[in-house]
Amino acid sequence: MKFFSKKPQVPYAVEDKKNRKPAWREWLDAGIFALFAATLIRSFACEAYTIPSSSMEGTLLVHDYLFVSKMAYGPRIPNTPLAVPLVHNTLPLTGGKSYSEAVHWNYHRLPGFGHVAHNDVVVFNGPAGDTAIVEEPEMDYYQACRLYGRDVVKAKYTIVTRPVDKKENLIKRCIGLPGDVIEIKDAVVYVNGKAARQFPHTKLTYILSTNGNAPDVDDKAELLQRISSNLYVYHIANDQLDAVKKAGNVVAVNLYESEKPGSAPKEPGEWVFPLDTANYKWNRDNYGPLTIPKAGTTVLLSQQNIALYRRIIVNYEGNTLDEQNGRFIINGLAASSYTFKMDYYWMMGDNRHNSLDSRYWGFVPDDHIVGKASFVWLSYGDGGPVADMRWGRLMHGIHSLEQ
Repeated sequence: MKFFSKKPQVPYAVEDKKNRKPAWREWLDAGIFALFAATLIRSFACEAYTIPSSSMEGTLLVHDYLFVSKMAYGPRIPNTPLAVPLVHNTLPLTGGKSYSEAVHWNYHRLPGFGHVAHNDVVVFNGPAGDTAIVEEPEMDYYQACRLYGRDVVKAKYTIVTRPVDKKENLIKRCIGLPGDVIEIKDAVVYVNGKAARQFPHTKLTYILSTNGNAPDVDDKAELLQRISSNLYVYHIANDQLDAVKKAGNVVAVNLYESEKPGSAPKEPGEWVFPLDTANYKWNRDNYGPLTIPKAGTTVLLSQQNIALYRRIIVNYEGNTLDEQNGRFIINGLAASSYTFKMDYYWMMGDNRHNSLDSRYWGFVPDDHIVGKASFVWLSYGDGGPVADMRWGRLMHGIHSLEQ
């Protein structure tokens, strides 16, 4: 007779210890999962941004940190999926490109909660950012070329080209939607013939005339220049304008206009879109009327208006365009008109006289839209987050800050 002995049972504690992953492996797995989850959230749900410039003052201030919802308008599928996670277009510390263009996906947007609306504060890829200056990322390459000459810029700086999703991010207020007619008269924006909403913190530049003494405006305005003993240039927000007009020693307050209606700036660096001063006598305070392109609509092309649409046809919608003896050749075929493939938008900063926006680089294509500014989670002044925290702005939504 054979006896079969039972296999001795291993205590659970011993068995678990034998099969348990080493500590370094557990930390590695947790790190990979966290990185993967953070990348998904950043790409398709929301992302943190910081305000680097004063173009949206006083709604948004320099050193405001905010979350931007990508679900508001629908998240985009990345054009360049091969990229280092959690960085935009430049590697930290070492510099250089953070992405590879070996794989390129066409524009596609997933469904979102809604669409871009009038006066939304929107984050988008800068339309003029397809060519950028590495050493001066905030400098507009095309404007620098107009100021100094293309050869000088290329000799002095490192120039790079970028796909849409790797252009620098900008934040402005959406003033015009596809199909809207935009016009600016004496710095007042009109949309479809009606004055656009005036926000309390929107800023403009004014000349203050005084009785010979300094204006008693205290902290109501920002002094930019003293022209003479009775003329001062100030930056003033809408909600402070009445108080400044009533301030001591102030005799008159007038809008500071660099150019009069019907005239274009003389300096190339101040030219406005479409940068054709022969056919468009426009400036930053007197502009248009201009119709914003809408997908599916058709425009007749002419030598007078081609400057408005050349960049759309070639750069944004990927066609070839040749001009021969006053005739237009699009994708090898003679064309007298063009039908837009995408919707376009008109973006402007609240700090109207200190904002590089659609007045200078034109329309913002739909595939450049990143998301909608949601709320500020951190804010501090020049003194730093410890000494100069702006407690009153923390966890405030954009709509409350613009009131």
